[in-house]
Amino acid sequence: MAAVKTLRVGPRGWGGHRTVTAAVRAAEPGSVVSVQPGTYTESVVLDRGVSLVAEKGAGTVRLVGGHGPALTVHGGGGTVRDLVIEHPNGEPAVSVTAGDVVIEGCEITGGPLRVTGTASPVVRDCRVHHTGEVGLHLGGDSAAVVERTEITDIASAGVFVDHGAAPVLRQVTVAGTGGHGLRFTGSSRAVAEGCEVSRTGVAAVAVDGTALPRLTDCRISDSAAAGVLVTGRAGTSGRDPDPADGGARPGQSAGAAAGGADGDAGGGASGVVLRGCRISDTATDGVHVTGQAVASLVDCRISQAGAAGVVAAGDARLRLEATAISDTKDTGLAAGGAARVEVRNGAVHRAGANGVYAADTARLELHATVVDEAAYTAVHAAGTSRLALHGCELRGTPEHGLHGVGDAVVTVEDTVIEDVGLAGLCVDGADLVARRCRITKAATGISLTTGHRPLLDGCHVDGCSGTGLDVAAGTAALVVDCRILNTGGAGVFVRERAEPWLVDCSVADTRGTGMVVREGAAPRVRGLSVTRTAKNGVYVAAGGRGSFESCDISDAGFPAVYVGAGAAPLLRGCLVHDTEEAVECAEGAAPRFVGCRVRDVRTGAFPEGAEGDEGAGAAGPGAPMPVPAGAPAGPGARATEATGGADAKGDKDGKDGEAEELALALAELEGLVGLNGVKQDVSTMVKVMQMVRQRTEAGLASPPLSRHLVFAGNSGTGKTTVARLYGRILAAVGLLSRGHLVEADRGSLVGEYVGHTAPKTTAVFRQALGGVLFIDEAYALTPGGQGADFGREAIATLVKLMEDHRDNIVVIVAGYPDEMERFIDVNPGLASRFTRTLMFEDYDDPELVRIVEWQAGHHQYELPDGTREALLGHFEALVRDDRFGNGRTARQTFQRMTENHARRVVDMVAPTTEDLVTLLPEDLPGVPGVPGASGAPGASGVAKAG
Repeated sequence: MAAVKTLRVGPRGWGGHRTVTAAVRAAEPGSVVSVQPGTYTESVVLDRGVSLVAEKGAGTVRLVGGHGPALTVHGGGGTVRDLVIEHPNGEPAVSVTAGDVVIEGCEITGGPLRVTGTASPVVRDCRVHHTGEVGLHLGGDSAAVVERTEITDIASAGVFVDHGAAPVLRQVTVAGTGGHGLRFTGSSRAVAEGCEVSRTGVAAVAVDGTALPRLTDCRISDSAAAGVLVTGRAGTSGRDPDPADGGARPGQSAGAAAGGADGDAGGGASGVVLRGCRISDTATDGVHVTGQAVASLVDCRISQAGAAGVVAAGDARLRLEATAISDTKDTGLAAGGAARVEVRNGAVHRAGANGVYAADTARLELHATVVDEAAYTAVHAAGTSRLALHGCELRGTPEHGLHGVGDAVVTVEDTVIEDVGLAGLCVDGADLVARRCRITKAATGISLTTGHRPLLDGCHVDGCSGTGLDVAAGTAALVVDCRILNTGGAGVFVRERAEPWLVDCSVADTRGTGMVVREGAAPRVRGLSVTRTAKNGVYVAAGGRGSFESCDISDAGFPAVYVGAGAAPLLRGCLVHDTEEAVECAEGAAPRFVGCRVRDVRTGAFPEGAEGDEGAGAAGPGAPMPVPAGAPAGPGARATEATGGADAKGDKDGKDGEAEELALALAELEGLVGLNGVKQDVSTMVKVMQMVRQRTEAGLASPPLSRHLVFAGNSGTGKTTVARLYGRILAAVGLLSRGHLVEADRGSLVGEYVGHTAPKTTAVFRQALGGVLFIDEAYALTPGGQGADFGREAIATLVKLMEDHRDNIVVIVAGYPDEMERFIDVNPGLASRFTRTLMFEDYDDPELVRIVEWQAGHHQYELPDGTREALLGHFEALVRDDRFGNGRTARQTFQRMTENHARRVVDMVAPTTEDLVTLLPEDLPGVPGVPGASGAPGASGVAKAG
């Protein structure tokens, strides 16, 4: 074997050549050029397999480029070892266009290392730094191998891979870049193994074009934007995503269906693949996939993301396998646009917002995935998204376990939901199919509010603090073979006009009623078992309907079956047994009992003629069984407190009851101190409402009616009190079904991230249906100078909901007069809906005295004439600035008087009854000589509140 020829280079020609270029020109293929320490400013070209190495010894060999790269490799093999190669003007320090040169142990600075053409170099144990725009540029159809190389302090991308390059990066460290750490574009196909990317100015790893990289066991952290950003048609190899609807063919994953890219040999992953990667401490999303990109994450860990953990948007296709997302500041996993996402054996822990969020037309499937400790709802579906859960676990959230809103379609099977603050399963407009799910430790087990017909099949609800199954007004559902146990309220609550079907279900061990049926509801129930209820087994409220067939009811704390006034349910073939009282019907009830039986019951059997086989009895088959006038109401009239049901014993029937309730509410309003203008306005509106009802009953058109109101006034002028009475008044005249008051403010309506405000506002609005939604300091929804504030989204949501439910709610917005004018002008929809403003004037001094007098009488104190005169002088002396609290100031004054009175009387030896009840002038706040009486409440910084 011929010996390798060595040529030496020295700065003074001591090695035979003064320049590296001269030595290379003189060298034959396979020769080695050994360079002595020193700085060589020249442009060296290697094209014949000549090796270029630094001579061992003291000093550094620096090769500095002048015109063109410092080192250009055009072909051949050879080795370049232990040199410092730089370019002072930012041009490539090293350019490799062909050949399979080995570059090892070199330091490259000032300009990038560029590999183009068909070159296939090996870059090993090198350091690339301070290179200007790019550290390592791999392009053309090159196939470089880069190993154990450090790339740092780069102005733009650390590694830039474009065109058709197919490099392999092993144990490459990229840190401190102004741009991306790794950038893959064009139609490149790169492999990165064991790489570390950190401290990047934008996304640490970016993939676009139709690039198809594979990243394995990489560590990505501390990026100023996303950890991994995949856009364009990355992962598709330039082929269009197949089927148009984004669906997978039988046996095909969502990622494989969409991609057209080669599958990954390790288990079905396709497109851009990240396997075994760790992504953490990102300023925004951990992984963001958008455009028409296709990507797969296998056995990855994403944590400490500054925004969402993983986001799929646009028309992206994303598959996650055995991947965990944790400790994100925003949602753990989000799918929007028309994205298609499939998750298998995944986990989402401790998300700062929703655990999983689907919106727009996205389709999201979760298989055997755990979502726990989310700050908001564990899994949320909105828009027209399609969400499916199979064998998942949802745990530990203060909101819902799974929440579907809008026109979303949700399918959930074999899933466990436990330890949630609101409902385990909740749909609000969405459609739902739930099979074999188990829900425990929730406030409400399942809540259904939708125009669709959800299906619940084989579900198990256990240990809820409130209702087990809540079917909202106007909702229909099919509930089959479900079990509801250990609820704090009703087992099943069927609200007004709801029409669910329940087949072969059971309810047991409730602290409320087993099943409640409200006015106008008409459930169809077959094979229901109800046992061990603290209240009624089945409670049909006044005006309720429905049919109950082959039901078994036992061991109820109240009468097993209660039928309210005007209610007309059908019970066929039902058995009531082992309970204190079987049946109780209110006066005017018209139930039908056919073939029903009782066993081991002390009192309250089915009415005569109803028991036994169908056809037996004087009333004839299926005939209504009217309750005689004056029949006792008994304890069965009570509905479950947790559901808000009224005590039927106290219910008023027909217009007489409504008139009495109206008179009571108007009397309470008239009894309020001051507010003469408000009282007059309300009285006028009541008359209009009564006329509206009379005209409606007569078949006549109704005049315009201002249902929604603005309450404008300073703090403490009685706005909330009047709002509560107004709701009662509207219910009494028949314009609201319940008339209750729900108070809200900015904090209860506005979310903290995109997509959270609308569901939050909708949830509060739903609570107020049938009553009054009172929004205090409403102008806080539109703080000045914050045009992009989420409060505007809350307003837009409210306007739409007010239109959708215009006949079943009243919204009152309240606050300071000047601020309320600005608020109404924010949204054209507000001005058209809030056409009437009630002005709440400040209380004058005599009115404040009257408020104190009322407080005194209510708490059994007396105010002599001298005390009243002193009170009047006290209020006249108060400064009425922004801290003045009107009625609140009067109440606080009374409280201070009782405190001072207690200090004065407690030292008496034997105080008389008169001493104990009489408030004297010296008990007023601020009177000298009274311990602790310093300053008036009105001057002590009363907070602004409606």
